[in-house]
Amino acid sequence: MNGLSAEETERYRANLALCEIDLPGQQKLKAAKVLVCGCGALSSPVLLYLAAAGIGTLGLCDGDKVNLSNLQRQVIHSTCNLGQQKTVSAAESVEAINPAVKVKTFPMMLTAENIFDIAKDFDLLIDCTDNYPSRRLISRAADEMGKPLCFAAVSRFEAQVFTQIPGAKTYQDIFPAPPTADQVSCTSCANAGVLNAAAGLAGSIQAAEAIKLITGVGEPLVNRFLLIDLLTCKFTTIQL
Repeated sequence: MNGLSAEETERYRANLALCEIDLPGQQKLKAAKVLVCGCGALSSPVLLYLAAAGIGTLGLCDGDKVNLSNLQRQVIHSTCNLGQQKTVSAAESVEAINPAVKVKTFPMMLTAENIFDIAKDFDLLIDCTDNYPSRRLISRAADEMGKPLCFAAVSRFEAQVFTQIPGAKTYQDIFPAPPTADQVSCTSCANAGVLNAAAGLAGSIQAAEAIKLITGVGEPLVNRFLLIDLLTCKFTTIQL
């Protein structure tokens, strides 16, 4: 027995065909527990691709409900989900694409009081939030708990991605000072706008980083900061 059913072997055939992943990697994906912080634009590709890849357990944390303006970029939700809790809507999409994935929902915003209790049972955190306090909180918690973290942010046509592991550079190291009120206003999706494909690309890279960390293949963006400009299709990697 290889630990996979006949249905799983067929479902994940493309993963198993990758010599870097193969059966041992797929077994690691099946055993993995990943907490996705935020159920919006970035998490849409993250959740769909990780569910399709066969992650064993996905945690979904968000306190918001789906509204009409979300649907331009938060493609894990649909028009029929308007007014629904985002964690519930996202869970439905995850279960639709792969019912074998165990889903745990946390319909709340992360705070200093609850993050450690929520994250304690997960192997890896993915930051899909959209504000500095949450990003700083998640980075600090991951660092203190010794858990890897995949981060991304988007604004207009641009995206940022990096991966944090214990002992490496953290979000707080890169952004030690909070943004000013003007900076927050200029970069928020509501004011500045965002190309939906930018969120799709950044979230897809986050998913790839998570799969790499879980399976132990490739070179994650550790101590490296990826900048993406889709207006010029320019990708720049900064060594930290």
